Amino acid sequence: MAQESGSVATDSMKFDPPREFQDAALISDMDEYHRIHRRSVEDPEAYWAEVADQLHWFKRWDTVKKWDEPWVEWFVGGETNLSYNCLDVHLDTWRKNKAAIVFEGEPGDVRTLTYQQLHHEVCRFANALRNLGFEQDDRVAIYMPMIPELAIALLACARIGVTHSVIFGGFSAEAIRDRVNDATCKGIITADGGWRRGRIIELKKAVDDALADNACPTVEHVVTYKRCENEIEWFDDRDVWWHDAVADADADCPAVPLDAQHPLFILYTSGSTGKPKGVLHALGGYMVYAAHTTKYVFDLKEEDTYWCTADIGWITGHSYIVYGPLANGATSFMFEGAPNFPDWGRLWDIVERHSVSIFYTAPTAIRAFLKQGDDYPNKHDLTSLRLLGTVGEPINPEAWLWYHRVIGGERCPIIDTWWQTETGGILITPLPGVTPTKPGCATLPFFGVDPDVVTQAGEPVPDEEQGFLVMNQPWPGMMRTIYGDDDRFKETYWDVIPGRYFAGDAALRDKDGYYWILGRVDDVVNISGHRLGTAEIEHALVGHPAVAEAAVIGTPDELTGEALVCFVTLRSGEEGSDDLLAGLMDQVAREIGRFARPREIRFTEALPKTRSGKIMRRLLRKVAANDPTLGNVDTIEDISVLARLQGDEE
Repeated sequence: MAQESGSVATDSMKFDPPREFQDAALISDMDEYHRIHRRSVEDPEAYWAEVADQLHWFKRWDTVKKWDEPWVEWFVGGETNLSYNCLDVHLDTWRKNKAAIVFEGEPGDVRTLTYQQLHHEVCRFANALRNLGFEQDDRVAIYMPMIPELAIALLACARIGVTHSVIFGGFSAEAIRDRVNDATCKGIITADGGWRRGRIIELKKAVDDALADNACPTVEHVVTYKRCENEIEWFDDRDVWWHDAVADADADCPAVPLDAQHPLFILYTSGSTGKPKGVLHALGGYMVYAAHTTKYVFDLKEEDTYWCTADIGWITGHSYIVYGPLANGATSFMFEGAPNFPDWGRLWDIVERHSVSIFYTAPTAIRAFLKQGDDYPNKHDLTSLRLLGTVGEPINPEAWLWYHRVIGGERCPIIDTWWQTETGGILITPLPGVTPTKPGCATLPFFGVDPDVVTQAGEPVPDEEQGFLVMNQPWPGMMRTIYGDDDRFKETYWDVIPGRYFAGDAALRDKDGYYWILGRVDDVVNISGHRLGTAEIEHALVGHPAVAEAAVIGTPDELTGEALVCFVTLRSGEEGSDDLLAGLMDQVAREIGRFARPREIRFTEALPKTRSGKIMRRLLRKVAANDPTLGNVDTIEDISVLARLQGDEE
């Protein structure tokens, strides 16, 4: 393990995989990684054929890959079913009595579903959907809390060829309406409510509001699961209780053989124009990639209890709570609620009680835990953990080091993963038994992934210099299109840097060939001709011992083109002062350069975040510009944070 150098991690700081972990890892030799990776990008058809052969196919494919840029098809002519691969393949093995999903609700209720039990519930609900008139290639929206029935709904749709579109449970009625209409959904699956911080989130009411005045004319049925038993309105012409729908449904529902190009799901992600993009993923390629990345990125073992803390409303939950883990026969843990309710020890209490061995969460959450200090995790036995992961945005080195030391006890490798809704699965990541890690660095590409860092003209950028992160060739998990808008798909992802998939992120590759993700290109600030990723400045600020979290935005400046405005939350026990303000200004100037000295630093108790934990920098730009037109704030976790920030402007 490398020595620390001051409070900020440097490029030279490396952490080798712990010897005990490496000795038992699925892949434990760097030469083996390079050999496999080289083959996977030089002969991708042969490589992915071997990987796909490890899954079940009703009919084997004729052609592994059909590529007509930007359109790709994987496993052409093949027929398979993802629900079958997640459930049925395990029933003739000892896994039929293994826990598939372990669930804990916010009130403390605990449920376990074995693979046999999950199969039973999925088949019943799939038949219930058929009894209501849902057919192959119909589209269904799912707007539910984080309960096992959410996973059951996905698997039931996948079983009968219904394309699902999960809408995150924090979205408003207007957002539901837009997504349902864009996908012309035939039905919505929801719940009366869900628990969060001791109160009921009224999900059915949001659906009712979305459908009011026949605003979604394609919706024929709303299936509602009774979770909280809160009072709801009922519409006899369309509403069906989940328990009534499955009461007489047969538990025998053979999985439908589906073409590998079948549209498995549509998942909406924000667009720069404001209109959400319906990212469409196809069955065969997505299935193969989700299963393969889950196995090797997480070094998955039979005895693991695996916990990804994301919501299934996001791609992380699709790939790494439901489809990837279950296709590998893993035990996937699900949790309903907030990580700090009833207190900041809730997650660590869960890790201890359920003997969680793999823990995958967001850097924003880690920084929030760090801010609360070591006491909460130190009260719990976390020795069951053997692997830690991060997802969602670049992690600053200080948070990485705290995660490594306090949560992982310096014995757990950390996988800092980079990927997107559009990629379907992890693209750049350490392999935990192989890759020496650098705090804050995504490190190396996964198998079959061929990245590069280039100028906007597509020219290679020298190592150690910033550029645009692109992919040189397709991989099986890659999105197929934007639903209903092929032109937008091509313009957004393929026309910016012709001939390459453009991820929208800035990056640099260091002298070891490691990739450092610097944030979205629209989070790159140009100060007097110097292009800086806002993540760099945030890293510098969080390197100060008083700082827990920071968010940086660029604002117009007549002299320098753009200037930096920084929002900073302090660690427990610290207070803002003129001296601290000056110290932080100096810290940025020292770490980055005098040209990067912020124009303004504001202390704040909290930052506006989505319920998935991402900082809403768009709103911070509005606050900095005194712009009251905030736009859509459906996903904000705590609207009062924004109100307090705006109050600071008065």
